[in-house]
Amino acid sequence: MTPLLRRILDAMAADETVVDELVKVARGKSPAVARLPEAENRRHIQVLLSAALRATASPGQGDYTTAEALGADRAAQGVPLTELLRGVQAGRTHAARVAVERARAAGVPDDAILETILDADRYTGALEHHIVKGYHAAELQLSRTVRDARTQLLRTLLLAGHPPAPEELRRAGLPPEGQYCCVVSDVSDPAQARVLEQALLEFGGVYGLVEGRLTGLAARPPAGIPLADDVLLVVAPPAAVPALREVHGLCTAAARIAGRGYHDLTALAGEVALSAQPLLGDLLTSTLLGALDPGNAFHHELAATALAYLDHGRRLRPTAEHLHLHPNTVRYRLDRLAELTPLVLAENSGGRVLDAVRPWWALHRWLSSTG
Repeated sequence: MTPLLRRILDAMAADETVVDELVKVARGKSPAVARLPEAENRRHIQVLLSAALRATASPGQGDYTTAEALGADRAAQGVPLTELLRGVQAGRTHAARVAVERARAAGVPDDAILETILDADRYTGALEHHIVKGYHAAELQLSRTVRDARTQLLRTLLLAGHPPAPEELRRAGLPPEGQYCCVVSDVSDPAQARVLEQALLEFGGVYGLVEGRLTGLAARPPAGIPLADDVLLVVAPPAAVPALREVHGLCTAAARIAGRGYHDLTALAGEVALSAQPLLGDLLTSTLLGALDPGNAFHHELAATALAYLDHGRRLRPTAEHLHLHPNTVRYRLDRLAELTPLVLAENSGGRVLDAVRPWWALHRWLSSTG
């Protein structure tokens, strides 16, 4: 570079009018950049001009740390990367035009101008690359920080004895006065959790790993969400923030007893309530089914048939169709069970709903505990 051309470039960097023009061009091409304080835009331009001048003075010894720091700053400020690059490229083009005009006006030969502009262009291209690198690195770190903060908020809200402060909830996108659907899955693998989380985010809310499972609070019920064949998802009706800790406990209990697929918590209300009293279930089982032998395969057939009969509203034909048996076989097994136990399982026998709950609970618990 000739001494004259070097002086021209130095004068450009020191010229407030040129800096003003570059700021105006960058802000005009990028609305997101224009929303930043103008002083921040000036700092941005001065950083890039200084870096470019150092590069032209010492070819091959470019310092990209300031460019990466600039990209990280813009990521933290929430400026989209495309908007950032639009502003950078607009300023880069305008700076090159001003440099060429001033160099020609000073009598610098075109070949010297061209060589310098090409060198500067290579370096400013590298600057852009490092701005992007710094942006992505900061974006990843911010994403992790936000994810960690939201996961910690979920754990505090759903597991601790007190809810987070209202301002913490608002920062996470959960207005304290809102109502949210507690969601509990059986997904614990981080990679699988991210896939399910992306699907759940369409319904709003916050998600994270709580007690090793992908758990969250959805802004609206995620009905119809596509699930992998091996995924279990329990969803509670909307509840206010103070009730979410208890609702989460119910969802977790439901997840322990439910099969694969999507489950409304209220559809499992009976099973969840009964599973919360294991000792009472054992006492009931020993009282009603004490005569059954856990090692007797026929006794298992009797119990399974009776449970299916209760599940089908004490109706012989639907039970037989479900078990692929003749109705007379179902009737025979029920009669044999009635001979061994005090269970009353006659068709259309009437009685209270709770009277039917007792044998259902005993049969279900006996079968699950005897394998």
